[in-house]
Amino acid sequence: MLNINTLSPFLSVHRRQVRLLDNFFEISVVAKDEQWAEDKIAGAVTEINRVMALLSSTDEGSQISLINRNAGIQPVKVDQELFNLVNRSLKISELTQGAFDITYNSIDHSIWDKNINMKTLPDTETAKQAVRLINYRNVILDIKKHTVFLKEKGMRIDLNSIAKGYATDRAKYVLQIQGVSSGIVNAFGDLITWGRQPDNNPWTIAAANPGQKLDVFSDLNISNMAISTSADHKNYSVIDGKKYVHMVNPKTGLPLRRINSISVLSPSAELAAAMAAPVMVLGVKLSLNLFNRLNQLVCVIVNDRKKVYTSKSINMMMC
Repeated sequence: MLNINTLSPFLSVHRRQVRLLDNFFEISVVAKDEQWAEDKIAGAVTEINRVMALLSSTDEGSQISLINRNAGIQPVKVDQELFNLVNRSLKISELTQGAFDITYNSIDHSIWDKNINMKTLPDTETAKQAVRLINYRNVILDIKKHTVFLKEKGMRIDLNSIAKGYATDRAKYVLQIQGVSSGIVNAFGDLITWGRQPDNNPWTIAAANPGQKLDVFSDLNISNMAISTSADHKNYSVIDGKKYVHMVNPKTGLPLRRINSISVLSPSAELAAAMAAPVMVLGVKLSLNLFNRLNQLVCVIVNDRKKVYTSKSINMMMC
């Protein structure tokens, strides 16, 4: 788990925490005047609200819901912003060979219920049947008409895995164009920073094992960077002595082996969130191989035995 280092009380960092559509965001702005900072933060909150509404898959009136209702029927014309997000998501799917897949919610919940306390693994055929509709290659984009079409009836897309990351990026953008030269947008799992602290030191985080905040193994410089972190140290089942989380491999339908914590650092929160999602599917070895081939991306993985793995580029960020 990665935690922001606490800033000293005398620094001119103005914070506001808000709850938006069941998500918590904390916006921190470096400024001399509190009211000026509050006004800028209000603009960022408005933008986060807009983005979360745009990317909702539960609002029946949203464009994503319309796409899902028309699966196997007809293409749906969408806003340029949503079209671009879907397009970028599909590119991440290609990069990760389907480990990241926005059609994951097409899983057959009558066969697989993530809330079931597993005692045994499902048989391979039943598991594969549950994920038969998960396939990002069946999301068809028409760049001229700005349409999105799901080829198979029953397919669904959602952008939940990157929604907070993208909203975080957009909040940062709005704050910057309003003249905020330094700050943090923290979506509690997805975070981005820019500029420096009021004392001109970089923004840093303490990297620690999940559930053991005092067990810090490194301080990282994250100024002008984003980080996405997921930690699952409670929700798992033990089957034949092995720990499994209540997520499945989108290709096989079988539950995934547990990883304590995954953190990805990148220039954007959207990209960090998208690249954190497939690590559980790929596993430690394949994930490290992937990250070691990518520029400006860093990953920190803590496995279920609390062993820490990092990509090669982590050294550039250590304080």
